[in-house]
Amino acid sequence: MNRSLRVRALLALAVLALSLYVAATVPVRLGLDLRGGTQIVLETRSTPTADADSAATDRTLEVLRGRIDALGVAEPTLVRSGDHRIIAELPGVQDPKKAAAVLGRTAQLTFHPVLGAAQDGDETSRPLPKRSGQRVLPDESGTPLRLGPASLTGEDVKEAAARFDQQGGAGWHVTVGFEGAGRDGWARLTGEAACTAPGDAARRVAIVLDDKVISSPQVDPSIACGAGIRDGATQITGSFSPEEARELSLLINGGALPVPVETVEQRTVGPTLGAQAITASAWAAVIGTALTSLFIIVVYRLLGALAALALACYGLVSYAALAALGATLTLPGLAGFVLAIGMAVDANVLVFERAREEYAARRRPSIRSALTAGFRNAFSAIADSNITTLIAAALLFFLASGPVRGFGVTLGIGVLASMFSALVISRVLAEFAASRPGVRRRPRLTGIATTGAVRERLTRRNPLLMRRPRRWLATSAAVLVLAGSGLAVRGVDLGVEFTGGRLIEYSTSSPVDPGRVRSALADAGYPRAVVQSSGDAGLTVRTDPLTDAEEREVTGTLREVAGPADKVRDELIGPSLGKELRQGALIALAVALGAQFVYLAARFRWVLGSAAVVALIHDVVILLGVFAWLGKPVDGVFLAALLTVIGYSVNDSVVLFDRVRELDRRGSGPPFSGVVNKAILQTLPRTVNTGMGAAFMLTALAVLGGSSLTDFALALLIGLAVGTYSSVFTAAPVAIGLHARSRGGKPSAEGAAVTA
Repeated sequence: MNRSLRVRALLALAVLALSLYVAATVPVRLGLDLRGGTQIVLETRSTPTADADSAATDRTLEVLRGRIDALGVAEPTLVRSGDHRIIAELPGVQDPKKAAAVLGRTAQLTFHPVLGAAQDGDETSRPLPKRSGQRVLPDESGTPLRLGPASLTGEDVKEAAARFDQQGGAGWHVTVGFEGAGRDGWARLTGEAACTAPGDAARRVAIVLDDKVISSPQVDPSIACGAGIRDGATQITGSFSPEEARELSLLINGGALPVPVETVEQRTVGPTLGAQAITASAWAAVIGTALTSLFIIVVYRLLGALAALALACYGLVSYAALAALGATLTLPGLAGFVLAIGMAVDANVLVFERAREEYAARRRPSIRSALTAGFRNAFSAIADSNITTLIAAALLFFLASGPVRGFGVTLGIGVLASMFSALVISRVLAEFAASRPGVRRRPRLTGIATTGAVRERLTRRNPLLMRRPRRWLATSAAVLVLAGSGLAVRGVDLGVEFTGGRLIEYSTSSPVDPGRVRSALADAGYPRAVVQSSGDAGLTVRTDPLTDAEEREVTGTLREVAGPADKVRDELIGPSLGKELRQGALIALAVALGAQFVYLAARFRWVLGSAAVVALIHDVVILLGVFAWLGKPVDGVFLAALLTVIGYSVNDSVVLFDRVRELDRRGSGPPFSGVVNKAILQTLPRTVNTGMGAAFMLTALAVLGGSSLTDFALALLIGLAVGTYSSVFTAAPVAIGLHARSRGGKPSAEGAAVTA
């Protein structure tokens, strides 16, 4: 074993040992879409008296953290997003209405003297004219009271607690204790009220929470005028239930929010749905990996088996990296983890195909030298193709949000881990096996001493694929028009994530006709509700934004038609956030195309970079058009799939143009069209084998991944087929045409008949 191989082996062992340790000791943090719970996004709002600046958001964050801790939620997460948004993740919370009510309440607690009953002409809930600080509010029974300016606020309260008084008859109530100046203030407030005759409205003290009188008790007749209650304590009564009393004490103890907050996004996922997603994705990973491994073993024999072992190591390294970085594994992220396994095959296929070429080209070849040359010659294509995918992953992380951002993190980690797996682990295993005497005596055992079925057929037939490049462009244009017409005829069905609205998924005991539910909802006053089947026995209802009362009406109507139905997912997106996410998606798409062009133009000539970007736009339009024809929603998960398709399509174009650049540098004589034709024939085996490996993973994901991942896998399968086609039959002809125009001539087919 030479020195470089020893160094790689030690590095591989060290990384694998560390990964095994991390995987065994550090659990991966699951997103709410996998473990169940509620995510609420709150946005702070300015008022005439307070600005929702960064400091106000920080103060709001601290108050909300206290409220969440008091709710008793296990492992909650509360983080600030920008200057005005706060994201609260509440694992296990399946009642989003209660959580949103507690988190969203301003909880402005004040104590007011009651000046008397309201007079005719006093306008309820408005400040009285020419009476500074005075207002009229109805008491707990609905009787309007005229209140004076607030004498005490929640800042004067030391502690509040929910209590049950069975003997005194008060039932559930909230005790409030004052501190500091609050004790004297409470004595003064009650002392002034005690100067009024018993039974008079002015003998009452109003306790107001968020502009609502929650209690207005009379001062006991035993309290003398001016003396007041000096023990610094009082009770808030009002026929509370245990939950209401605890919630009120929680709000008082947590303090008041400095500015109002509004719920702009709310997602709830049942634990059953999350468990099913994990199980389905795990089966997809196991079966997809088994099929992919079997495929590369059949094609590359011993080296294929070693590559399959390297794939297992890749999975360990990726999982450990997720755990070590504290990344959250979401449902799209889990899909990205499965997808990256298929993409990890690409680097191995690139190396093995280059090794096959080297072995066939040498007079006295050896497996070891062919492998070394294969790794060396494939490095630039591996680096370029993976960097383009990393660009897509970075854009998902910085421009997307929520679970889609998790997909970007997982994809980025997967790409880096796949490069390490292919260039270090796989190389160590392959070179070690190639140096064994038994392998040297039987080179065909390795799988690279044969050209392979695809390369053998291409060599025998030597097709002139680029003889008439304009025909391929005409075919691509026809497909583009056919798919793109779906955008004009049917339009893009934007999901609630981009339009705002509410998406509710139900699990039913048996399949239900969506048309019946759609008609029932239309009769109930929801004609714009979109009802679709989800899985074997489930329904999704997509509507405009609904209040909680309207959601209950929709759920009740559905249950009247469908029978028993459990709500397994509930997403509410505000219209302002939907508009923001829609703009962000367009920006992400534009930046993705621009970033790919800049990188490709830097790595290749502008002719090749422009051709690759034209193929990208071709793929994006076709994928959007197909989803338009199928009536599939375009949402955040689709955006993740679309940017992944962009990365995958660039991979194919990069591998092809890397070979074009290599052949063109040799100056062998044939015109550019002949060079491109030769490059296509040389890289086509890699394209076919990589596509097959990824197709196994995506098919397993589409079939076994469950309803949540079906559209995601479908988009990637379409993108895989279109991207493979466009890199050869769109990008290559465009490159030939641009090259001819840059030289002032026309595409030439002379000399295209070169040997692959």
